[in-house]
Amino acid sequence: MKMRRRETRAGKFGIALLLLASWAYCAHASAQGPAKTWRCGSTYSDRPCEGGKSVKVDDPRSNEDRRAAEAGAKSNSAQADKLEHSRVSLEKAAYDRDRQAAREARSAALAERRMALSEQQARERATKAAGDPRKSTMSFNSGGSGSKSAGDAPAKKKKRKSRDSDAG
Repeated sequence: MKMRRRETRAGKFGIALLLLASWAYCAHASAQGPAKTWRCGSTYSDRPCEGGKSVKVDDPRSNEDRRAAEAGAKSNSAQADKLEHSRVSLEKAAYDRDRQAAREARSAALAERRMALSEQQARERATKAAGDPRKSTMSFNSGGSGSKSAGDAPAKKKKRKSRDSDAG
């Protein structure tokens, strides 16, 4: 049991020592005053650098000025959000118009190809028909009456009985 008490006392002493050390550190840090900012070329740091210059970064504005600046920043942010929303909606509308125009152009090109194909097929049919011998639709008679028209079929001629059949 004695051993346990020593650990407990040692633990309490360690905690007290830790608290005392942290208080001393904080007191030392606050005694130094505000941290300085150093400009090192185009960057800023809390540590000095070779060729660096100390920069005063305190804000000399009053609380009202800071509040007004924050309100202005919020207003600008809101306006920027509205403008972005407007820009995005205009871009979407333009994108939709472009897609519709492309769709119509594809449809027109397809219709034009179909028309060209049908015209080509019609020309091929005409060429093929021109190469085939034509059947005559007109009839030509060596004589005859004027009552027949050019499109009438020729009348069948009666066969003469041959002289051989008369003799028989």
